[in-house]
Amino acid sequence: MTEIKKDFNHLQSLYWVFTQLCNDDCDHCYNDSSPFGKRISQEDCMAIIDNMPDHIERIILSGGEPLADIKLLHAILDKIQDKYKGKTQVMIQTNGDLLNPAKLQVLIDKGVSRFDIASIDRYHKKAGGRLMELADIFDTCGVVGTEKDPLIEGGHYLAENPLSWGYWGASEEMWLGGNWARGKAMKHDIWMKDPEHNFCTILSGARNFLGGHEDIPNEISIQLWRINPCCPGTHFPMGDARKQKVSEVLDRASKNFVFKMLNEGDPLKMGLKLGVSEADAKIKNEELKNICLYCDHFLKCNKDKIFDKDGVMADVVE
Repeated sequence: MTEIKKDFNHLQSLYWVFTQLCNDDCDHCYNDSSPFGKRISQEDCMAIIDNMPDHIERIILSGGEPLADIKLLHAILDKIQDKYKGKTQVMIQTNGDLLNPAKLQVLIDKGVSRFDIASIDRYHKKAGGRLMELADIFDTCGVVGTEKDPLIEGGHYLAENPLSWGYWGASEEMWLGGNWARGKAMKHDIWMKDPEHNFCTILSGARNFLGGHEDIPNEISIQLWRINPCCPGTHFPMGDARKQKVSEVLDRASKNFVFKMLNEGDPLKMGLKLGVSEADAKIKNEELKNICLYCDHFLKCNKDKIFDKDGVMADVVE
């Protein structure tokens, strides 16, 4: 088993869905984002930032649509700059629909250095049709277009490329894949039914959320307030970022065999200390046709062994 990192006050990447409010209402959305999407208060968001680790190399702010909750976004950016003093790269994932030069310049002034347009596909409202207009907007503000992804490529881009943007979109093979067995994707039955697709092993999956692997970033996710090992989020969160220090939650997870297996990207082995064999897990995964749904099933069936009555992780250790 990989040796897990010890210092959880230092993260390479934190992905935060701080709002599910969105100007769009896409059929494939995994977290039910829409004009009626869930929101949390500014007070809660400030508490979450207070509870974040002392050193984070990059924070990705996402939604929902971050610009649909722009007053809250501005407050979050101000708080991040106050806490991290410009030493953390701030990235925004947006569909780009609400972006204009004036809004872009404010975001730059508030410390955002990377913009990812996550709507260049046929599933979003504008189906990628605004890409050239967005390119002109970014050019106007001196933001350089690049295919280099600061998460996948690694490195700290504050110094070598202080302002950049890129784009991507959903596809049947990937972002409608293993992780989108959630939300409206489930409701509209457009999630990938492929038990061989292990989303847990790749970026945005759970692998390496506790560190120890060198090939993908050490990244965790916060969905509104739910501390998760992956972008899709486990059925029960590891903790509540409004009330708990993220570093302390991760430290506890590092002692829990179930979450250590998620860190290995191997959900089918989560139950080895709880009497669930890998062979039995594989059979159930084949039945459910999706690794994230198997993870949900396992956590629900074993909740009382993994969490106490207050939802705090138990010490399921080797």
